[in-house]
Amino acid sequence: MTQSMNQAANPSSLSGVLTRLETLLPTLPPTARRIAEFIAGNAQNVVHMSVTEVAEGASASEGSVIGLCQMLGARGFQEVKLALARDLVQPIQFIHEDLVRDDGTTSVISKIFRSGLQALQDTERALNPVELDRAVSAIRSAKRVEVFGIGSAAPIAEDANYRFLRIGLNSRASIDSHVQAITASLAGPDIAVLTISHSGSTVETLAATKLAKQAGATTIAITNFGKSPLLAHTDIVLNTLARETQFRTEAMTSRIAQLAVVDTLIACLALADYDRAVATINSTFDVLTSKRV
Repeated sequence: MTQSMNQAANPSSLSGVLTRLETLLPTLPPTARRIAEFIAGNAQNVVHMSVTEVAEGASASEGSVIGLCQMLGARGFQEVKLALARDLVQPIQFIHEDLVRDDGTTSVISKIFRSGLQALQDTERALNPVELDRAVSAIRSAKRVEVFGIGSAAPIAEDANYRFLRIGLNSRASIDSHVQAITASLAGPDIAVLTISHSGSTVETLAATKLAKQAGATTIAITNFGKSPLLAHTDIVLNTLARETQFRTEAMTSRIAQLAVVDTLIACLALADYDRAVATINSTFDVLTSKRV
């Protein structure tokens, strides 16, 4: 097995991205060279960028960016971005970007809560009421809502599904990539698909959303503001605006913003079908009450 294959199988072994780029640069064809020069010259910004933004910045395709990443021994752009971040940032930032090593409990509380509050305020400004109305109309018209989420987005997807059921909507959450692919391929014009992905670059949900759109479903995304591959397969976009760190693989701040968008969507749906929503909530309340001591 080659060294690059071993690195791709073990993401933590990928390091020294800038050095690797410098070494490869003289041997690269023109497009790959442009991408390498863009990443090397904008390293601090690249750790916050999507593959789409890097491709545009280097006047290249997303596929070419991913191809260069594979030449570096990675599976894709996200792995290179995380490895690049490890080379550039302090280890404490993998926990949270605002923390410093000597922070006490009071300071941690303040910084984490302040970060969450900022995400909510920014998302309130970023959420487009017109797109929200479109999402409400699409879901109300659909026979069923399919909700997709992987990794840290999975509990958000399950919460959205639970909330849909509570107001009387036919809904189902898929948080396994294989189930998502099957569900998406079987969707049709009478299905609304809600994909939750902060980065808009997660391979599994990106593939499922693309399949759903190809099958004729109306696709809705809850994703962070900015350009990402997911947008090419999404009919309706509900933006969050969370300053989520790109230095770790799992989301923190963005989850709060995603939940707020889900809550807003549920409230709008409930108001649009007020009588049915209230009746269903009352009915399910009685059922759930029996499960409490």
